[in-house]
Amino acid sequence: MSRPGPRERLLQAASDLTYEQGVHVGVDAILKEADVARRSLYQHFGGKDGLIAETLRGAGVEARYRQVMDDAGDDPRERVLAVFDELDKITTRPSFHGCRYTAAELALTDPAHPAHAEVRAYKDRLHRLFEDELRRHRHPAPGFGADQILVLVDGVLAHAVTRPDAHPARAARALAEVVLDQPR
Repeated sequence: MSRPGPRERLLQAASDLTYEQGVHVGVDAILKEADVARRSLYQHFGGKDGLIAETLRGAGVEARYRQVMDDAGDDPRERVLAVFDELDKITTRPSFHGCRYTAAELALTDPAHPAHAEVRAYKDRLHRLFEDELRRHRHPAPGFGADQILVLVDGVLAHAVTRPDAHPARAARALAEVVLDQPR
């Protein structure tokens, strides 16, 4: 197998290091991990801000949600609940460091940072994913229900950082059942 190019190595290094250490990880650490020259960073991404935004754009987290739901079958209710079952597995792993999107949103104080647009676009796509499932489930208010599910997901990802042994995904799953079972 051939070695990935500088762009791919930069993305992988930034993805790994920003998840483990946060978006304020130093450029030098990213360059060292990627084994590329500084020029490659500017050539491919225009700088660290562009690299961070592209890392969030290409993280593939949304695809993992879709895969979990697809693996759960066709029933929209079971598809949504499967997300919380998977979150329980993910959030109790020692390697879990929280939601990379929320962490970036909170850490980057410059409102013009390009990562903010990526975070919002990701959250909007997740909202549509849940809204579509709730619509298929014939939920009486699929948009509002998707808001509720997203609050639960975000809560799990935040709470599990400080209390993984509390299994917040299990508690959120029970609340998701209430959202899903609203009278039609």
